[in-house]
This record gives sequence, C-alpha cells and structure tokens, in this order.
Amino acid sequence: MNAPLEDIAGYSAWVYALAERHAFVTHSTLALAPIGATLAKLEGHIECAGGIRVEVWELVDFSERRIRTYSYEVYRSEEKVCWYDSWAHPEIPSLAATFPHHKHILPNLRDHRVAAPGIQFDAPNLDIVLEDVRREWLR
Repeated sequence: MNAPLEDIAGYSAWVYALAERHAFVTHSTLALAPIGATLAKLEGHIECAGGIRVEVWELVDFSERRIRTYSYEVYRSEEKVCWYDSWAHPEIPSLAATFPHHKHILPNLRDHRVAAPGIQFDAPNLDIVLEDVRREWLR
C-alpha cells in the first residue's frame, strides 16, 4: 500500500481501516470523495464506545501529499467536548510548539486552547485524534 497521503486509493484504505486499528471504534460514516484531479474531501463521523462521536472534515491535496485544512469535533452524547483546528493564534505563546494546530477544550471551548501534539498537515491525523479520545473520554 502507498503512503497514506500519496494517493486517494491509499488514503481510502487507511481511513476505512480505522476500526481495525482502534477497537473502541464502533461505526464510521467517513467517505473520501474526489472533488478535482488531485483534491478530495473526507467527511463524516466516527462513533466510539461510551457515546463518543468524532465529526471529521478534511480537504486533502494528493499532489502535495498534504491535508490543506481540517476540522475534528468530539462529542459526548450531544455535548461538544473539544475540537481541533489550525486557525493561527500567534498571540498565544503556549500554542507555539504545535503552531498553528491546537485543540479547544472545556470548560470554555471557544477560548480555552491547548497545543495539539501530533496534529499536522503532512500526515494523517485521525489515529492521533482517536488516541486522544481514548485517553480523555474512554476511561
């Protein structure tokens, strides 16, 4: 198999094998769809044990082998408990280590941001997000 961001077929295989790599994943509606010659969007959600759901949106550029943009939102039942994004916040020194990637966390989701180690544009992020979910929400 090709590297995950090398082409749509390799990334599709990687995405659709998430449940094989993470035993707590119970269902997925993720769909990777081409939207141009080298672009594709990944959209849907991942259901996990304990009523946890991860809403996923990525725009992947296979010619550059990069995720151009993403959004990962984690819900416990219907309550949003965190989300990951790459909106730059250079004014927050504590985010510099993973700039521009960060995670919004409780108690104030909009304004409480922490660094997001492992999240990046040039490699898949879903294993990192799911391992974070396992550590934080599946105790």
